[in-house]
Amino acid sequence: MTALAHLDLDALGAALKQRGLDGWLIYDFHGINPVARRMLGPTGMLTRRLFLWLAAVGPPRLVVHRIDRPGVGEFPGEVQVYTTWQELHQALTDLTRGRRIAMETFAENAVPYLDLVPSGVVELLTRLGAKLVTSAPLVTEFTSRWSAAELDDHRTAAEAIATIARTTLARVVREPGRTDEHGVQQHVIARIREQGLTFDDPPIVAFGPNAADPHYSPDSASSRTLAEGDVVLVDLWARRSSDTVWADQTWMGVAGPTPPDDVRQVFEAVVAARDAAVDRLRRAVAGGERVTGAMLDTAARELLTDRGYGAYFGHRTGHSIDLELHGSGPHLDDFETHDVRELLPGVGFSVEPGVYLPGRFGVRSEINVVLGSTGPEVTPREPQRVLITG
Repeated sequence: MTALAHLDLDALGAALKQRGLDGWLIYDFHGINPVARRMLGPTGMLTRRLFLWLAAVGPPRLVVHRIDRPGVGEFPGEVQVYTTWQELHQALTDLTRGRRIAMETFAENAVPYLDLVPSGVVELLTRLGAKLVTSAPLVTEFTSRWSAAELDDHRTAAEAIATIARTTLARVVREPGRTDEHGVQQHVIARIREQGLTFDDPPIVAFGPNAADPHYSPDSASSRTLAEGDVVLVDLWARRSSDTVWADQTWMGVAGPTPPDDVRQVFEAVVAARDAAVDRLRRAVAGGERVTGAMLDTAARELLTDRGYGAYFGHRTGHSIDLELHGSGPHLDDFETHDVRELLPGVGFSVEPGVYLPGRFGVRSEINVVLGSTGPEVTPREPQRVLITG
């Protein structure tokens, strides 16, 4: 795949003009900017500073160090090679002086997933005469949206990991005293690989009070053995290849035939909050309303607060999904950050409210959503609605 293969340059040029921008300057160094990866596609080794210029008028231009030039491969535009810092500064001066340009910055680090340009680069470009604004709306529109092929990949991965989660939980909840977190985690890993899927970090498997830690990870030395009445949380993520989008889900079970009343009540509240966020999105799309991730976070959070669990929901409702598991697009967040970026057709994200009662148990229910032109599509096709019990 060549650089910019997925990008509609005419549409981007029109969007830049509409916003009064001369161009979009994408900076990367040692892979710190996932937006650059999305634009350039697979590359060889890149070890020096790189700038990709996408102009409102004119061809794309890539400013790359001579050593890194072979790593970029074919590029559909002009390539300017530099060797010394003086040559780099001159190239940047020629590109940006007197121009209003978008970059991956965000005022006061309010959305850290899009505040990716080092302060020194901002200082340099400002000194060279550029006026910088955030690229946030461009990232949503041109890099966070899924292609049709990526949506197909996501659906395949989503159904596969849902099946893995259901079948694993159905077995595990019947085995109190005979299974432990680390062993279940290794089973899930093997099943993901059997499906031909790939992942980076291992899945989360947490029993009982360990499920109250949202990022708990078992190891062989401290792995908890399942006890009767324990909640079982399985959080797993995977994708079909390293250059497509992810699927990410959390499923819940309880060891034994009947869930304790407090676990059942929390689970029902979490599922209702999850569905409240999706329903809020459906109503907004049907009414032609501009909708943001913050609005959906509020919908889920208000429901859990009304049920008496608001103090135990300590993270955002969801995150963007693209080539990164936690992507660069809008997050469902008015808690950790105030994310007022608009959700546009084609963007995908998780919806995963949770309630965490320290020392007792935690419950999270996670689905994924891609926003279509007529409304949200939820994956997997059959989200969890009842606890899986033994």
